[in-house]
Amino acid sequence: MLQAVREKTAACVQCGYCLPSCPTYRVTGQETHSPRGRIHLVKMAAEGRLPTAAIADPLDLCLACRACETACPSGVEYGQIHAAARRAIAAAPEPPLARGVRRLIFRSILPYPRRLSLIANGLWAYQKSGIRRLVRRWKLLDKLPGQLGQWEQILPDLPAPHRRRLPDHVSDKGGRKTPRPSAPAEPAMPDGPGKVGLFHGCIMEVLYHRVNRLSMELLARCGYEVHLLAGQTCCGALHAHNGDDDLAVRLAKRNIEAAERAGVDWIVGNAGGCGAHMPESPALFAGDPAWQARAQAFADKVRDISQLLWEAKRPQAKTLPVAVTYQPSCHLAHVQKVTDAPRKLIQSIPGIRYREIPHPELCCGSAGVYNLLHFDTAMQIVALKTANLRDMQVSYVVTSNPGCQLQMQMGIRREGLSSSIRVVHLVELLAEAWGIDVPS
Repeated sequence: MLQAVREKTAACVQCGYCLPSCPTYRVTGQETHSPRGRIHLVKMAAEGRLPTAAIADPLDLCLACRACETACPSGVEYGQIHAAARRAIAAAPEPPLARGVRRLIFRSILPYPRRLSLIANGLWAYQKSGIRRLVRRWKLLDKLPGQLGQWEQILPDLPAPHRRRLPDHVSDKGGRKTPRPSAPAEPAMPDGPGKVGLFHGCIMEVLYHRVNRLSMELLARCGYEVHLLAGQTCCGALHAHNGDDDLAVRLAKRNIEAAERAGVDWIVGNAGGCGAHMPESPALFAGDPAWQARAQAFADKVRDISQLLWEAKRPQAKTLPVAVTYQPSCHLAHVQKVTDAPRKLIQSIPGIRYREIPHPELCCGSAGVYNLLHFDTAMQIVALKTANLRDMQVSYVVTSNPGCQLQMQMGIRREGLSSSIRVVHLVELLAEAWGIDVPS
């Protein structure tokens, strides 16, 4: 596996331009936790000068944010090098906690929408019952690994199960919405900007269902014909990033088939991590030309919601006299290369005082389940972001990925700023400005 990327490692000239953009290098100061250091280790392993097991820890501590790709003047394809290394070490022994968390989340939960829905129902019941008060009073979660007690404190309140259901079809023609039918029929291609299929994601749909619902409304208000991609599943990003290519391929096939059945012009996501992985899905099918062609057709249609909203004719926004900053999703910025659209949408709102966060290229430290497996390091990384917020005097931190939203909320809480700063998704800010709301 590593031999396949040996030539790619040779492209790294060890110049060090990547160092300032690497969060783990900034908090550890160790070359083994820098992009060029990891590339050198992978190269040594590929040449047989180092056992594969020796690169496991440095690769595991990598966030895979790929900010180094943006910073690299030589165009080193770090993402592909990292993915090959993760595949090589996937079978190697790892600590029981890490192994258990990965297997539980990656193989037993994320691929199954019904199981995710049951988890959401359980979280809602927990939040609305007296159980949450007892758990917090007795600090029961503090006894569990992964700092679950702290994460529980910042979880958003979930809607009731009967309200947590996305419609199959939303349009703005006459303000009418198409309810979920028992046997949906494919509507004719509408006149307008195009037919959009919403990819609702896994964690996004569990914790931020309202963002998905608002996403459909915003797109419809801009003239798009919005459809829920029936039969979709997890995008497979976390699986691919952790070397589980077999499951990543199976998940990709299900999503490709769902998009083909829907016959949409665009596949739109509101989570930077999912949106970055799906365009790279053709690489999963090397050696399978038929599926690779289907994956490429799928990838060509993937867009972030900010791109479609910025390109469309938007409704008049009301004035929001607040100071706002934007924490970019790493994969949205460094993989999808979407940097301008979110900022332009924010700044298009009357009254907004936009303030750029220092070092926007730096990851916040979320990175899938990274902040569960490497909590202390993740908190050091997010502190690089939140330490500046007090002086910036902003009221909103806008994000474009659910993991970033939770991580920034955690960082703000640890800085003691929760009472003065809200963390919101870009979709939520636009909905507030455009006067759009949905039942919660």
